[in-house]
Amino acid sequence: MSSRSDRLAAEDVLLFANAAITATGQREFHSEQGQQRLSLDFLHDYMLGNYRELYAAMLALEINDHNAALIIRRLLESAREANGEQRRTEGRLIARRLELLPPQRVYRLFRDLRASGVNNRRTRAIIRDWLTTRPDPAFDAVKYRGAVKTTLRHAHLRPPTPELGDFLFAPHRRKRFDTPLLEAWRRAHHEQAALYELPYTVAEGFAVKHRIDRAVFLERIAPRLTRLEQLRLQESAHRLDASAVRADLGRMSLTRLASYVLALSLDARAGRREELTAALAVAARRTAGEQRGSWGRVAAVLDDSFSSFGSSAKRRRPLAVALACHCLLRELAAEYVPLWTSGRTDALLGYPYGATPLGHRIIDALDTAPDRLVIVSDGWDNAPPGLAAEVLRVWRGVLDPDERVDVVHLNPVYDAENFEVRRISGVVPTAGVRNAEDLPALVELAHFATGRAELSGLTAHLADRTRTFVET
Repeated sequence: MSSRSDRLAAEDVLLFANAAITATGQREFHSEQGQQRLSLDFLHDYMLGNYRELYAAMLALEINDHNAALIIRRLLESAREANGEQRRTEGRLIARRLELLPPQRVYRLFRDLRASGVNNRRTRAIIRDWLTTRPDPAFDAVKYRGAVKTTLRHAHLRPPTPELGDFLFAPHRRKRFDTPLLEAWRRAHHEQAALYELPYTVAEGFAVKHRIDRAVFLERIAPRLTRLEQLRLQESAHRLDASAVRADLGRMSLTRLASYVLALSLDARAGRREELTAALAVAARRTAGEQRGSWGRVAAVLDDSFSSFGSSAKRRRPLAVALACHCLLRELAAEYVPLWTSGRTDALLGYPYGATPLGHRIIDALDTAPDRLVIVSDGWDNAPPGLAAEVLRVWRGVLDPDERVDVVHLNPVYDAENFEVRRISGVVPTAGVRNAEDLPALVELAHFATGRAELSGLTAHLADRTRTFVET
């Protein structure tokens, strides 16, 4: 049996893990942006000061990119406080996590380190090693030109080639570049055709400069678009009759695809039902992988109440997570029963509406005798308030004390006021969730959050995740 201090430490770590998974410092339905950022900064400072090794290990979990960058920044800012072994482990975790972060976020992190005056030897080595792994330095130089210049200066590094150095720091020194992409950038200043050889975000600026019709530009730049750019531009291109811009929805990640679907009007979703349903199914099957059909009989309570709208900064994000989880659970389960809080049965046509009768839906779900019950909700049970907690208390204490039914609550929203994701009951575990793709791992993590978690078990779990993460 763990000591009280160990249990408190385990609770602290889990509380932070849930925050690092869900919170992005942006406005939520129930809290403002400033409140979110203040709450999150406090948790980061608290974890770094009290549990440095466990704080670093969070980089191996399914935390979001915003918090991964904050952890890396704080670890590098406080390098003097770490011993040799900690620095070695942190270096491997940081290097691996940087590989997974979008390059624009990494460059932003390096910019923040420069603004904070963090320029120790380890920081420069980490920056150097990351730049060395970039597959196309010329592409980075064109797309993130200002950020690359700042990074090289901050880390006291030379550009990979003299030509790249001239492009970054003295672009008019050369009348011609040997690297095709750099030469295309030079030509694009006075030649319209050249801009279609550039990345979309760079070409867009030149298109405005040359006053090129938007529809013509999108039609011709379509082959250069990334998958995310195709997804983001598809609807506007359709309105402009630029048919070449068409995203391959089956290749999109599940949660991002769910967000795209919910951004469409109800009429558009109904008209494209077959296409959208097939794409969601393909993404869900790909995510389920070898676990497909292995979860037995699953019931899900899915929150599509009005608060699932999220906020203007995270529009429909909670509902998108619920829809993506619904699609994934359907693939993981041998038998599956979905129950939306609104009572609707057509997930594709869902929209945020009404109160949150979690208690009634949990009763309905338990009535189906599942092996596993997954609740995806922000935890604001209000129709009537507190019924869900009472239902689960009676279920666990009287009807199912042996825990034959595995119940877990996944919450996509960070509660800044209470420094955690909101729980619906103290007798079932709650974990934060941002992407449905992480659902199986988060269900495993949630089982540490039952109030009986031992620090030794949690530490062993994090050590195992760290080992797997850095060796992958």
